Amino acid sequence: MKVVVGLSGGVDSSVTAYLLQQQGHEVVALFMRNWNDASVTLEDECPWIEDSNDALMVAQKLGIPFQVIDMSELYKERIVDYMFDEYQKGRTPNPDVLCNREVKFDVFMKTAMSLGADKVATGHYAQVNSTFDENGKEIFHLLAGKDNNKDQSYFLCQLSQDQLSKALFPIGELTKPQVREIAKEIGLVTADKKDSQGLCFIGKVSLPQFLQQQLVPKEGEIVEIFKDSPLFSVEKPEFSSKEEELEFLTRKIDYKKTDGKVIGKHQGAQFFTIGQSKGLGIGGHKESCFIISRDMENNIIFVGEGHSSPGLHKKALKIDNSELHWVREDLKLDNGGSMEVMARFRYRQALQKAVLYHFENASYIEFEEPQSAIAEGQFAAWYLDDELIGSGVIA
Repeated sequence: MKVVVGLSGGVDSSVTAYLLQQQGHEVVALFMRNWNDASVTLEDECPWIEDSNDALMVAQKLGIPFQVIDMSELYKERIVDYMFDEYQKGRTPNPDVLCNREVKFDVFMKTAMSLGADKVATGHYAQVNSTFDENGKEIFHLLAGKDNNKDQSYFLCQLSQDQLSKALFPIGELTKPQVREIAKEIGLVTADKKDSQGLCFIGKVSLPQFLQQQLVPKEGEIVEIFKDSPLFSVEKPEFSSKEEELEFLTRKIDYKKTDGKVIGKHQGAQFFTIGQSKGLGIGGHKESCFIISRDMENNIIFVGEGHSSPGLHKKALKIDNSELHWVREDLKLDNGGSMEVMARFRYRQALQKAVLYHFENASYIEFEEPQSAIAEGQFAAWYLDDELIGSGVIA
């Protein structure tokens, strides 16, 4: 079988290529060049150069063909422009999820197939397998990686059955220490290389600096909403339906400047996100202040003191049906249907017990326990056991 590996210059993709070679596959390495501008990265040079060199050295060590493909224009259009647009709207995007859906498992995958590949492999800590239904149709299952600390199935939550049918994740059944050990044993240059902490394929980035390239700073006020605010003690009305109750639980509180006290200034509401406490420059509190809401129109940030601030917690989230995606289309809910699931809405968040509800106008996830810092624009993903079956953008 011919497999194209997305060789990124890190240890995970390096070991991925090695394992496939050991399994007897014909392996070809492609390096995606997605970013050319070093002005926003925290390193002295654009990290893709170092990564590309490391990837080339790995390919030479393994004796496999190596090629660089320039996808920087596409990446800017589909990922970076999307990010700027979402922050401008006051939403919190996840570029890594989009990068997998729009770049790695779309254009990159199509490029690999045009080179005669049967499959595409990446260094994700996830697993994929398949079964057949009663009609003989093959169904692909996206499973969590074996290493709980590194499970990256969440980043793949927008993939389709077609994309999964062509995907391989060879290190999904290994732990990170095992991967590093293999790299050391065979003498790969990437064995001790640190994991990238930056944006997908851009490298270490100062996000405020990155956003300020295109989003204009504008001074606004920081308003503290106190725990005893009457806004938090609204009595639950009688509901005529579950949908009505879920709509109430996911409602956005319309904070006004007069509801609290001005305690500081900021340089633009679009540079911040729900749940953020760093970079606000607020002093004089026993506990840190966290952003609980943003008024984009009036450029006001609303904060609450401490992790227990009632403005920080919600019992449910809402997903517009236009933003709903089923990895397992055969498990789609009918109108009015519900399903007990485990869910998360950010990477590395522990899975939470929840119920997924689907109605004609929207879908909802109601959690067993209230959740902190649910932000519009993030992806919520839901699982049955360790299988990720669907996801959606939080409204």
